[in-house]
Amino acid sequence: MAYPTAVNSQITDAITQANVKVLGDAPAMAMGNLYQATAQALGNAAHNATTAQQQTNVTAQAATTQGVALLYSLDTATTGIATEKILGMG
Repeated sequence: MAYPTAVNSQITDAITQANVKVLGDAPAMAMGNLYQATAQALGNAAHNATTAQQQTNVTAQAATTQGVALLYSLDTATTGIATEKILGMG
């Protein structure tokens, strides 16, 4: 119980108990906040990794398409040059 003061002792006891409850709840609240922040950060990291992987796959597919188009065009260009040489147009 609190020391005698000009305030009613029941009021000081109630405030003291409320303050003790707040102090007792503080570690649990802090850990809850930490867990929630950690879960949010991990969720963001997983989302960013997924997005990066998708973008990498799109880039790889574009590079493959460009490479195949280049291979097909080289064959056509080579055929054209050979035809020019055979026909003596060059």
